[in-house]
Amino acid sequence: MNTRQGINWERAQALVERERHTFAEAMPTSRALSERAARHLLFGVPLHWMNDWSTPFSLYVEEARGAAFTDVDGHRYADFCLGDTGAMFGHSPAPVARALAAQAERGLTTMLPGEDAAWVGEELARRFGLPYWQFAMTASDANRFALRWARAATGRKQIVIFNGCYHGTVDDVFVDLVDGRPQQRDSLIGQVHDLLGTTRVIEFNDLAALENALKDGDVACVLAEPAMTNIGMVLPEPDYWRQAQALMRRYGTLLAIDETHTISCGPGGYTRANRLEPDLFILGKPVGGGFPCAVYGFSAELAARAQHAKRSAPPGHSGIGTTLTANMLAMSAIRATLAEVMTDAAYDHMFALAERIEAGLKDAIARHGLSWCVTRVGARTEFQFTPTPPRNGDEAGRQLDPELEHIVHLYLLNRGVLITPFHNMILVCPDTSAADVDRLVSTFDACLAELI
Repeated sequence: MNTRQGINWERAQALVERERHTFAEAMPTSRALSERAARHLLFGVPLHWMNDWSTPFSLYVEEARGAAFTDVDGHRYADFCLGDTGAMFGHSPAPVARALAAQAERGLTTMLPGEDAAWVGEELARRFGLPYWQFAMTASDANRFALRWARAATGRKQIVIFNGCYHGTVDDVFVDLVDGRPQQRDSLIGQVHDLLGTTRVIEFNDLAALENALKDGDVACVLAEPAMTNIGMVLPEPDYWRQAQALMRRYGTLLAIDETHTISCGPGGYTRANRLEPDLFILGKPVGGGFPCAVYGFSAELAARAQHAKRSAPPGHSGIGTTLTANMLAMSAIRATLAEVMTDAAYDHMFALAERIEAGLKDAIARHGLSWCVTRVGARTEFQFTPTPPRNGDEAGRQLDPELEHIVHLYLLNRGVLITPFHNMILVCPDTSAADVDRLVSTFDACLAELI
């Protein structure tokens, strides 16, 4: 028998062919829309990533609310992808929808602040502990701007990232370790600049490598997720961040924490839950309840240095910010999300359900005798094709199996359950129910039974 990741690969291949046929037969309207879009949309979709699903053609959505969505052929799905975190608090949360509708009657964008801006700044400072804030349209822009401010404030050009990281479309971070050597990522299309001149890449959880990268005093900042989430899940080892922060302080290097995904850890993110002390804090897509916006915060010391750098620079465009940044709609969405959606009660509900998923997946994996593990960070859960959770990006990358992932994902989708197309991430929201979770777990268990 040909086995792969502990499953019967011949059965897996037969299963995926059956599931593709099932999908195609059930989705005539999605098929027609896919064919229509292919005539004018590059790659046949509004964004080429929309082709990264396991389906033979695009699934088109009719409506999305709470923890579910309905496709154009009338099928309803329990959604555990939630827009890859963009809808982490559910699709179209009622407070956000009301705020957007009300603000749309009063103005969309003016390039001037309204009262929402003052309220949001105060709440961000209270919730996350950094006293000064700025805004962006996406987490990619917020990370990009954070790096610019860090370099301007320190006068240093180098940054440090972790192997396998993801911080949106920031060019600086597309550097990997390949056989222990830094290499610009081959998939980065159209990049003409050599990123290796200003980006240093090390493995997560490796304190010796971190100190070696910092000790020459040339690094402006370390940009990191507090737990890696986009190459599978990699959690920090006990006491890692305490020691890592001590090294950064010793060498005068700033810490920029990207909480766009790890906001799943609680109302104050991983940072507040685990008492991190970043100089910069970045939070993107979920902070506006799914509306395009992002925030980034500064420590008091860094804010003073950043303002000095701006005031000392020649007059002209700083290269930071865009015309629609902090528009009135975005500020109203952020205020509604912070005030009424990202609540302690919402997180308590999400944590309980994520724990239920974790236990259910572990039971199913054990029942079928597979050497897979399940990792969780707050409301975010992932099953991984390795017996123990990976400790760095290299280990996490080696356990990925996109072909097998797509087989499992398509099986789930054809039975009304959606998980993220990238690796095996599962997310719950305040509208997710215990019945949704049990449906996910039982369908996952049935899939494994067909693969063994």
